[in-house]
Amino acid sequence: MAAPARRWSDEVLYFVVLDRFANGDPANDIQVDKKAPGAFHGGDFKGLREQLDELSSLGVTAIWITPVVKNIEGFVTGAGFPDWGYHGYWADDFHQLDPRFGGEQELKALVDACHQRGIRVLLDVVYNHPGYNSRYLSAPETRGWLRSEEKGTCGQDDLTSCVSGLPDFKTELPEVAKYLLDAQISWGKRSGVDGFRLDTVKHVDHPFWQEHRRRTREELGKDFFLIGEVWGGDRESLDAWFVNDEMDAGFDFGFQGSALAWVQGRGRTVAFDAYLRSRGKVRKGYLLSHFLSSHDVPGALFQLGGDKARFRLAAALQLTTSGMPVIYYGEEVGRAGGDWPANRSDMPWGERAVQPGVGLPRDESLRQFYQKLIAIRRAHPALARGTHKGLATDGDVYAFLRHEPESGDAVVVAVNRGDKKAAVSFPWPEAWSGADAEDLLDGKSLKAGPTVEVTVEPLSVRILGRSR
Repeated sequence: MAAPARRWSDEVLYFVVLDRFANGDPANDIQVDKKAPGAFHGGDFKGLREQLDELSSLGVTAIWITPVVKNIEGFVTGAGFPDWGYHGYWADDFHQLDPRFGGEQELKALVDACHQRGIRVLLDVVYNHPGYNSRYLSAPETRGWLRSEEKGTCGQDDLTSCVSGLPDFKTELPEVAKYLLDAQISWGKRSGVDGFRLDTVKHVDHPFWQEHRRRTREELGKDFFLIGEVWGGDRESLDAWFVNDEMDAGFDFGFQGSALAWVQGRGRTVAFDAYLRSRGKVRKGYLLSHFLSSHDVPGALFQLGGDKARFRLAAALQLTTSGMPVIYYGEEVGRAGGDWPANRSDMPWGERAVQPGVGLPRDESLRQFYQKLIAIRRAHPALARGTHKGLATDGDVYAFLRHEPESGDAVVVAVNRGDKKAAVSFPWPEAWSGADAEDLLDGKSLKAGPTVEVTVEPLSVRILGRSR
């Protein structure tokens, strides 16, 4: 079953660490220890498939899942505790699925079930490295394919360094590139996923990514989507991969810090507006994707010291600004995240009997707020792909206009980061052409006039659109 035909710019992406989400098949639990932060906790394909209503009712339109190939058997202790490859980034065999996640039929069933709900699926793939002590290091036919700390062959630059001490594939060698591409493209074909999330992009050279793009288009379809992780990437640095069409989108690492600083009262509103405006200058036809939390950085709610009022402001900003927003599993129900490894804690299921996160508290009112924000974003193309114009950029109330000429849609967002009620005024948007407006969050109406006069309660947001 095919995924829906939507613009990727309109998607709301939900990122799942598969092992930490839901355990649907206890029979495939191997060395599971829920109490150990570095161990497998039992999440699998079947568990995620069985809980898809949780995601479709939230309103997300695409899911990104962590890598699924077989990872190294043992653990490493560099973190000070036994650390296993539960996250999928320490491959030991690119041609096998990790049995803890389930078999190929279960992966295909998950993708099909997502497509039935109108949800696209992105599979996380790694080309730069296998896992620590991987069999690729010792097998006679592959040991020459890798740089490693054991051999003293790691370089000092992005392409030849051994990231986090992991063995580094010599992807510049044709036989290595072909092996890795054959393996991952095969999973793409067999599973029916809609795109890849590309790990450690800057540690693999541009000719590889150009061949990757050629082959994925040829073998997986011209619309097969590629989103890349260039660590620390932003609009300007990602352009090196956009200019030669090596991928469709990349992660904007600047959004988390900029948004969290602004909601905490650090930095001037006009500077935050300039940053958001600059994101619209991304190369035409390419996308930025922005997150508040991830598996590699401390979660936003944790960074805010558990302040959910300010976290709601950050979520509102994420879901009303340009680019593809990524919701990191559980942050919508108040999973705090924390420093690594707490940022990969179990999905909270509250009273529902879903392992491994049964009994972990959930904030349902926060989830309802997310549902509203996502529904508003999906109903208003201006929020996904419109232009950005600051309307009030002094003080603690920040108001901006999103406008999409193609549909004529226009939305005004007003956010108050201060602890006092405040009002702002600005000209009535032309796109509303004299019609009344309404608050899309609470339904209150505003009469048309020469100006918008809007009062915003402390630590709250208003989202205004033309009355229908």
